[in-house]
Amino acid sequence: MVLERLLAWLFGLKVCAVRTKNKHAALTPLLEVMRRLRAPGGCPWDREQDHRSLRWHAVEEVYELIDAIESGDDLELEEELGDLLLQVVFHCQLAKERGAFDFDDVARHITNKLIRRHPHVFGELKVKDVDQVWTNWEKIKRAEKHGTRHERVSALDGIPKHLPALLRAEKLLKKARRAKLNDDSGPSRTLTRAALARELFDLARLAQRRGWSAEELLRSETLRHERVWRKAERKKP
Repeated sequence: MVLERLLAWLFGLKVCAVRTKNKHAALTPLLEVMRRLRAPGGCPWDREQDHRSLRWHAVEEVYELIDAIESGDDLELEEELGDLLLQVVFHCQLAKERGAFDFDDVARHITNKLIRRHPHVFGELKVKDVDQVWTNWEKIKRAEKHGTRHERVSALDGIPKHLPALLRAEKLLKKARRAKLNDDSGPSRTLTRAALARELFDLARLAQRRGWSAEELLRSETLRHERVWRKAERKKP
């Protein structure tokens, strides 16, 4: 209640509106706080940020959110979700100042996207299983991006290049397999989960002993495979 009265005094927001009018009304003071932090006389640190300077803050907040999820602590989860929401609000404020878009635009965009990509929920399409849902999602996504600068001409497109190396390798392998570019002709040794985990750890330790970065080694090897598969894809009839 004290916080709500402070917000009311600062921004002219009615406390009753925050509490009763709209269960989502807490967003209004959050957006206003962000605007005030960026305004003349606001916070010097916030005022000097831009999209690029904030990009790794978003990555850090996602990792902290994962830690909170795995801890099973709801209070920690609530806090970390708020920190991640701050990143969204911050970028929206920066974009609003440039006249590009604002928070409402972002919310409308994701709402419309979810409705478009779930025709089995919001339309008449019938699906049998999750695989069909996934296939249809990808089909709709390709149609949406067709003819735009974001068009995905390769089955391997759409994997963020800054993902951690192992996660990026797994996603690339999955896409290559679905596109029948990966023949799964790699090592055929039978390993238990525990044995494979130990081997991965030992490889990281070996790389460190040699003065190499296991992360960069795997990233380079993944890029090599990606180039080979993209070349093979272009040759397919």
